[in-house]
Amino acid sequence: MLGDFTLTLPTRVHFGPHALDALPEELSHYGKRVLLAYGGHSAKASGLYDRVIAALAEAGKEVFECPGITANPTFTKVLEEARLIRENDIDLVLAVGGGSVIDASKDASALAWQEGTYDELWARFYTHGEQVAPEDRVTPVGCILTIPATGSEMNRSGVTTNEKTHEKLEMVGDEVRTIPQFALLDPTLTLTLPRYQMVSGCYDILCHCMEQYFSGDDDNLSDYLAEGVMRAIIHAARVAVADPENYEARSNIMWCATWGLNGVIGIGKDQDWQLHDLGQSISAFTGAAHGMTLSALTMAYYRHVLPAGLHRFARFAANVWDIPRDGKTDEELAAAGLAELEAWMREIGCVMSISELGVTEDMIEDIAAVTPLEKSGYHAFTTEEFVEVLRESL
Repeated sequence: MLGDFTLTLPTRVHFGPHALDALPEELSHYGKRVLLAYGGHSAKASGLYDRVIAALAEAGKEVFECPGITANPTFTKVLEEARLIRENDIDLVLAVGGGSVIDASKDASALAWQEGTYDELWARFYTHGEQVAPEDRVTPVGCILTIPATGSEMNRSGVTTNEKTHEKLEMVGDEVRTIPQFALLDPTLTLTLPRYQMVSGCYDILCHCMEQYFSGDDDNLSDYLAEGVMRAIIHAARVAVADPENYEARSNIMWCATWGLNGVIGIGKDQDWQLHDLGQSISAFTGAAHGMTLSALTMAYYRHVLPAGLHRFARFAANVWDIPRDGKTDEELAAAGLAELEAWMREIGCVMSISELGVTEDMIEDIAAVTPLEKSGYHAFTTEEFVEVLRESL
């Protein structure tokens, strides 16, 4: 491994079918005023909302609520949650849901104590990537994960959508304080997820791994770990699609999601998040499920990257998909690996074209125009190349 790194993982994770039993103990470490943030119908329909409310009441907490956090959360909603934190002097934000709820809560926990208008805060923390200062106040966040995908339960970043500009960008957050302080991960909560949502999450997990893996040239432990996580999610997704109530598969999906983006498999890596940037722009325009925006773009995107990262794509084919070399050139082996990836995506039910997500030809240039340009990975894209990828993905 080359270079230096610093790793901080402050999240206390409780995993398994009895994970929620740890909630009373976790609540005991915080003050009386708790903001409960969640999505909508599913938390109440499943009975999870009632369980959480009962635990909060038993712990003697004064509960405030921020419901209605949707997929692809808007910056307006984030600022609404921030206002509730500030006005009620909240001691703990408890986010119950998937990555969208957790992302919004992490961002709100810091923005609650920042001065500025909608446009000023967006410019500082999203456009320009400012981080909260060490002396700035941040309200602690804990979470109960119900949709495994983003890894938001164990990282510091939050992604939100600017409704004015159709930008969907990341707030980097603080290395310690905007990471959830505790995360309750009960795989049984995911057993009733609709197949489309589960598959979207599985592909998001795999994509997180690939975007860290397809970078760098040194012999790096992170790559070996990433290969293991990728093999695990590929297998678990197949099992869960065939048998949706298979607990073992669901538990592996949930743990893969956490490891896919908690920082460990990216240590020492240049990383390449340009596919995510482009997929997030599609979500900002269409509201499409994030994982499906990635799957719809993947084949065109990686065909553009492959020539520059040929050696890594050949390794991907051999170590993740078990394709024997058998005299194949690197070009042939790499192509076979991408073919296996595409076959698996179709097998589990991924969306394979952006037109299925509502993207039309006349939207393409606008989508490309709001997508950030990065110099990372094996190939740095231009806006014009993003237009090409989008057209090839229709």
